[in-house]
Amino acid sequence: MMKADELMMQEKRINELGDELYQALRTQSTLGPLTEREGNITIEDAYHISLRMVSQRLNLDGERIVGKKIGVTSKPVQDMLKVFQPDFGFLTDKMEYADGANIPIAGNMIQPRAEGEIAFRLKQDLVGPGVTEQDVLDATATIMPCFEIVDSRIHNWNIKIQDTVADNASCGVYVLGTKEVDPRDFDLPNLKMTIFKNGEFNSEGMGSAVQGNPLTAVAWLANTLGEFGIPFKAGEIILSGSLVPLIPVVAGDEMSLIVEGIGGCRCKFV
Repeated sequence: MMKADELMMQEKRINELGDELYQALRTQSTLGPLTEREGNITIEDAYHISLRMVSQRLNLDGERIVGKKIGVTSKPVQDMLKVFQPDFGFLTDKMEYADGANIPIAGNMIQPRAEGEIAFRLKQDLVGPGVTEQDVLDATATIMPCFEIVDSRIHNWNIKIQDTVADNASCGVYVLGTKEVDPRDFDLPNLKMTIFKNGEFNSEGMGSAVQGNPLTAVAWLANTLGEFGIPFKAGEIILSGSLVPLIPVVAGDEMSLIVEGIGGCRCKFV
């Protein structure tokens, strides 16, 4: 059992690392992997580090939490990052960009990569554990196409699961499509998404890429956060994970996607 002073040291270190990640975000700089610096770091430690980082955004920058996200859900993304279990984090109001927006990279992001996802808008609260796919469906008002632009404060994306969880699931910004539909009208695992970069075909994926079904991914996230006492709230946006491999972007790139039968969204990087 830890002594009281060891617990205080652990909390102090968690706050220090969370503050380092927050400063990296604000200065657009990167850190060495936390897993190389803190040999015994656990996923729970990483989660508390992310809470410290996010709390700084809320307290110092006036941001508001408007949703949650799951990441690293599909095999192509896991293979690319060499991280083989999902991460989880929080969305704030300052992360959202309108469909068709020009998204600045300089002063805003470090090493961005685009992901095509299905986003969920909730109409009622969900509190895990014990949340099922049907519970998620019942609690969802609409779904819509989404670009999430992930960005890591860890140098060269050299991450393990603890690094990305500590870094608020490598959150950057996101873009929601304007067409919202009732998920009960669609076969979510068989939704087909096609991604275009600078007007040319880039990749495609199915809803089944995220844990077999986007509903499964969202249920996992609700249950995982529920274990930490964090609920989903009515009105929140939940990002369910990328259907395609991550796509590096630089200033000048234009990204667009189409989900068959639903619509799409687009953005440009400047």
